[in-house]
Amino acid sequence: MSLSKGPHCSFVLLAEFDIDSGAQLTYQFPQPLGTDEGLLANLMLPDGAERHLEDWTIFFLNQTPFNTISPVLALETPEPSHDQPNDGENRPELIYVLNLVRTKHDKAARRGAVVKAMAICTRHPFIQIFKPVLLLALDDYFANPSQDCLARLFDAINSMDIAGAPELTRCEKLIMRASDRKDIFAEKFAPLKILDNSPNLSGLHNKLRHKTTSSAGSHSSEDGVLIRSRNPYNDGARERSTTESSTTSSNQQQPNNTSPSDSSFSLGGSAVWVGDDSVILDSQVGVAIGGGPGSVTSGNGTLGSRGRRSTDASSSSSHGFGKEHGAYSGAIPTTSDPHLRSGLSKDTHFFQTTIAYKGHQLPIKLPLATFPEEVGDYSLIQLIQTFSTPLVTISGPLHPHLHTNGSLTHPIIILFNALVTGKRIIFLGHNIPAGQVANYVLSACALGSGCGVVLRGFIERAFPYAGLAGGEDWVTTPAYIAGVTNPIFETSGSWDLLMDIGTGRVVVSKDIHVSFPPTITPPAIVPLVSRTGTIRAEGSAATEEEIARIATRDGKESSQKSDFAAKPDSLDNLFIEDLISAITSRFGETLVRMRFAEYVARFVRLASRYEEVAAGSTKLGFPSAPFVDGSLGSGVVFPDEAAAFKELVSNASRIEGWRRSKSYQYSTIDFQKYQATNAIRGFDLLHQLSRLRLVKNPPDAEVELIIRTIADNVQSYEQIVELLAYMPPPPHAGGLQPLGFCLFHQQESVREATLDIFNELRTHPVGVIFLQELNHFQRYAYVRQAHARESRLKEGSSQLMPPMPFASRTPSNRSEVSLGVFVR
Repeated sequence: MSLSKGPHCSFVLLAEFDIDSGAQLTYQFPQPLGTDEGLLANLMLPDGAERHLEDWTIFFLNQTPFNTISPVLALETPEPSHDQPNDGENRPELIYVLNLVRTKHDKAARRGAVVKAMAICTRHPFIQIFKPVLLLALDDYFANPSQDCLARLFDAINSMDIAGAPELTRCEKLIMRASDRKDIFAEKFAPLKILDNSPNLSGLHNKLRHKTTSSAGSHSSEDGVLIRSRNPYNDGARERSTTESSTTSSNQQQPNNTSPSDSSFSLGGSAVWVGDDSVILDSQVGVAIGGGPGSVTSGNGTLGSRGRRSTDASSSSSHGFGKEHGAYSGAIPTTSDPHLRSGLSKDTHFFQTTIAYKGHQLPIKLPLATFPEEVGDYSLIQLIQTFSTPLVTISGPLHPHLHTNGSLTHPIIILFNALVTGKRIIFLGHNIPAGQVANYVLSACALGSGCGVVLRGFIERAFPYAGLAGGEDWVTTPAYIAGVTNPIFETSGSWDLLMDIGTGRVVVSKDIHVSFPPTITPPAIVPLVSRTGTIRAEGSAATEEEIARIATRDGKESSQKSDFAAKPDSLDNLFIEDLISAITSRFGETLVRMRFAEYVARFVRLASRYEEVAAGSTKLGFPSAPFVDGSLGSGVVFPDEAAAFKELVSNASRIEGWRRSKSYQYSTIDFQKYQATNAIRGFDLLHQLSRLRLVKNPPDAEVELIIRTIADNVQSYEQIVELLAYMPPPPHAGGLQPLGFCLFHQQESVREATLDIFNELRTHPVGVIFLQELNHFQRYAYVRQAHARESRLKEGSSQLMPPMPFASRTPSNRSEVSLGVFVR
């Protein structure tokens, strides 16, 4: 939902446990929800809550007819969800409930304890930000039990000011979550000049305006951000003497009357000036290079060891960005300046705000790159580690939808397959706090959806905490994902896959083949690769060669029902091993989430290719086509034909299962919407980038057409952001490196088109950040070639017209903007 849409808190609930009556819903503020009060009370007071001093639970409203709210006074009328496809259902918007239950031992109370729970209902999926204020409010209620406590909590949350929080597009969110830079999209935050009237920050603002930094400043190349010379939001003096100290004004705006050859932008490290006649230039490449500590002088501004003038990042300023690019003039608070480390945003991945509650100012970090399928502060690392230990056991029959690698299928892959093929899944946590069980359910939803990036439809059928109350409702929900603490659900038999958190057991229902018959009659399968055979879907006849290939490890042929061989070197197993290795090496949650997003995206593109083979057309993506006769290709890219056949065969069964799920229906609708709304249209951008990444020695004509097509279609800010969203920076992917290699292509036309792309990127702050991630050779090649182009343009313009006064010279186009880059 939009950050500005509706109140932050819709309702506040209070439940208490009575020794005679059981769980009771005491208060509903500001009005009754109009749903079953017994259900709400039992969800707020989970089974075994009295065994834990404190527990968090999460549940949702407006999922099923049984838990859909209907406020009596109609002040909070459920609205149709904008996150759901237009499938003819008037589905109300999902409401997330964060609940805190606390047990206080009291010898005067019956049974020696008092159990109370307080919950807030919100439309924001990032419910974890409300935990601090909910803790204080429940303490307040224990001290003074009255409805006034609920009113104070309701007012405090709804008074939270997020008016200045930027609302990012989908592609901007993808870039933000893939970048470790703490200044990413800093230009979208309010400029520092709005803080002039703030008494608490006026001194800080003055420090920023008058801060002086010599070339021997303490900024590292990684820590340097927008306040330094590559600040694209300030226009200041372009030329500095090397003996001067640099001073950057945060609110001073000056017209850009300087020569293009005198402006610069930064790429991290020490400065490289281009087109400065006062600098001794290298006779071969025509640039002056400050190569780091060895060539940068300390404070006195003398020449480097090779006779080139060097300057620290703080002694130059970036060329301005016009309003047409959505930027503005003014300093941006970031972590690069030590004077900004208190009171201002330290990380642009979050919006810093506060909630005022009873004299306490609670700091709130609002995440800006959250998708609707990501609820709460889930952890994929915890999910993977729990079901990747040697103690994990897998029992039950093998099924082609789940066991895509036979008996060697990893439990996490079994879980993913169950999620996308619409199986009923239970996470059981006997004697485990309900909050921990709920986190596993939320993690599973994120896993199946590619962390909210690729697929959807999982949260709407998720029950993070589910109890006996209302069980007849959620158990009958198709393809539910539920977290339970009562072991009675294991014997109910109303599930297809059980994940036991405490013991590490993974159990497939003995009736899985009855609920999901593995044999179907798919459309005729056409040959995929003539040299390797055809793709066979589940239920189709097996050739002798395929039967031999799926023979079991002891040499006996398996039956057709379980005709999938266990291969230790399967791509899924290698993927999980790579993730476990990354987790062991202390890589963080961000990398794991990025890898799963790539994994799910690859699965969808494989399904699109499979549909073409099985049915002749696809609704999931671009049709597969090779580069031929000057026409770009499209569809999923494989390293070679053998890899294509192997990957499609291994995914055929779960693709067939997914095609019968609600998630598949959503995916087809989302692709149609993507084609109608994306900024880059007319060709499959991901296919072209994948060709540059994966294919060895592609034809020169194809490379030239790819680069020229991208250059012609990346002109606006929206198009640039969409391009960068497909090219995550290291360590998740190579960033712009596939394009950077084209700077070394043997054809000049390819190099020139690559320059056009990079010159367009550097007109935007996010593009500059991505250019920084290029390796030394690519950055150096870019600087050299761009400077050579500028020189040619200057020579050509000087022959056509008399020289203009210096102050009136302005760039005629973006390619004329001079380069000042940083090479570490």
